[in-house]
Amino acid sequence: MKATEQKLKQVLADQLDIPVESVGENTSPDTVPTWDSMHHLRLVLALENAFDVSLTEEQVVEVMNYPLIKIVLQELGVEF
Repeated sequence: MKATEQKLKQVLADQLDIPVESVGENTSPDTVPTWDSMHHLRLVLALENAFDVSLTEEQVVEVMNYPLIKIVLQELGVEF
């Protein structure tokens, strides 16, 4: 696993208050009870800080699961 993917998993774990081992392809608001609107905003800010990117309003709405977060970050130049 690349360092950037481990970093992403750690950011999600930290912001959603879940174990890093539980972060994976199925991680979404449907599978993580703590993923509410406030945690989502914290997650977006943490992603922007961790990967030195800036998400558009559309991207903020799009990043609602682990695979989509990776896609958006890749669109912003983050390599996985």
